[in-house]
Amino acid sequence: MPMPQLTVATRAAIEAGRSLMQSYGRIYEGDIKEKTPNDFVTKADTVAEAIVIEAISTAYRDHAILCEERGLIGDEDNPYCWIIDPLDGTTNFMHNFPHFAVSIALLHDGKIIVAVVYDPVKNELFSASLGEGAMVNNRRIRVSKRATLSGALLATGMPYQKREHLTEQFEMIDKLIIGTAGIRRAGAAALDLAYVAAGRFDGFWEYGLHPWDIAAGALLVTEAGGFVADINGEQTHMQTGNILAANPGVFKKVIAQLSAD
Repeated sequence: MPMPQLTVATRAAIEAGRSLMQSYGRIYEGDIKEKTPNDFVTKADTVAEAIVIEAISTAYRDHAILCEERGLIGDEDNPYCWIIDPLDGTTNFMHNFPHFAVSIALLHDGKIIVAVVYDPVKNELFSASLGEGAMVNNRRIRVSKRATLSGALLATGMPYQKREHLTEQFEMIDKLIIGTAGIRRAGAAALDLAYVAAGRFDGFWEYGLHPWDIAAGALLVTEAGGFVADINGEQTHMQTGNILAANPGVFKKVIAQLSAD
């Protein structure tokens, strides 16, 4: 049985997604704020975030909430902490590129137990609760079965905010692009991870992400039978923001390729 918290997360994500679609294609210069170079927030982000916070705090008043825009709400030592990205793919949203999502995850004692990633453009709701598998629109999903890098379709993101990762990123692309079917860069890590869970991508990696970028997607991948770790293979991705997610065969091949030098 899905956890009751999953129902709350699902309803919150859908409501926030509807709010985003009301603003999609209607963003004006005055609606955009640049937080740091190349890191933007729109009024749509803040409205969607408020919707999710209201839904969660109404259902679970004593839970902490970590938000991309507002930061931590509540006690950092609370065993329950929701992690919210109200609009993953803000730059895509601003440019009317139809690839963005609402991402919601719940941690209990540091372990992700609930995950929802909602794509309001395609009306696809990816969801998972610990030990119950992963779904898209109530249909079970699994990672792909591809066992080698030959023919694999990979996804990544460019570390445009953290230039120190650029050299590592280009080296990794150089190692992986030859011999695969290609590498995609769509600009929404939560959806990239959901696509790994659904078998659309065979693997995904990125450097320098935040917990709200990867928490929900990480559970989707593991519940769909995939592996998730730091790019060095350690279970430190939630702390470092460097993540590799893939089906078991491709995951092992990527780790082996990176350690071949």
